[in-house]
Amino acid sequence: MAASSIMNVVQSQLAGRTRFSEFVKNVNQVTTQGIWYDITGSSGNPKAKQWFDAAPLTAQAISQVAESGVFVGGPVASQGFSKYLRQLSVACTIATPLPMTMMLMDYLLYYPSVEDGETSLQVMTNTATLPRYTTGEGVQMVAVTISARTGGQSFFVNYTNQNGTAGRVSQTVIQNAISSPGTVTTSSVATSSSGNPFIGLQDQDTGVRSIESIQMLGADTGFFALILVRPLATIMVRGIDAPYQKDFLLFANEMPVIIDDAYLGWLVQPNGSLSGLAIRGGITTIWN
Repeated sequence: MAASSIMNVVQSQLAGRTRFSEFVKNVNQVTTQGIWYDITGSSGNPKAKQWFDAAPLTAQAISQVAESGVFVGGPVASQGFSKYLRQLSVACTIATPLPMTMMLMDYLLYYPSVEDGETSLQVMTNTATLPRYTTGEGVQMVAVTISARTGGQSFFVNYTNQNGTAGRVSQTVIQNAISSPGTVTTSSVATSSSGNPFIGLQDQDTGVRSIESIQMLGADTGFFALILVRPLATIMVRGIDAPYQKDFLLFANEMPVIIDDAYLGWLVQPNGSLSGLAIRGGITTIWN
């Protein structure tokens, strides 16, 4: 039964089908104004997840259970229920990075250790497939920095789209010069073709099922990982006077669905450095 009314939600909560989970991320990297940053690699709760601890260019599935991600309630699909994001709350006690946009996403699959200095085609090994959103509908590609580069080089990605069509070609994107691990490689508001945290897809595509290969169009130093994610919600933390809270039942068109075993993480776009700061918050889910 879908959460089609306030009554559905109230009944779920009265029946105990709800979970409140807290998270805290302590960032120790210097971040740059206007550059997107992946805080899943920061310490705290859940523990830091690094995107390079696996065989290079080989797909690795991500899940809450395997990675000890934020626990938002156990599996519910086997009981005939669906789980929904009811409410988010986020606070930052220092104003330096504010206002700050934050995207909550389900992290699905990653390809570690793409080489900036390799100009021949780098071919992916897809022994693992998407563990959730298996058609790829709505799934996006993010490039996350592992080690520093000079910047300015460009690349494109060959991928299979949401319909299972192989050989699709992404937009060509330009790398920034930000060295901090966790920085989204292709995000920079000052660089053409680098303003979006996601790598642009070929016209008319609405998602990615798998990545086939990547082509660097110039040599640099450094490494990055390609991650497949499913965006769930976007919020903005504006001040330090109170936590930002959003009730998706009351103040959104719908409550986002959270699939069983989802690994939830954040991309953030700070207005200054996050180094030495803690981002704290809570996630409330219901299922019916």
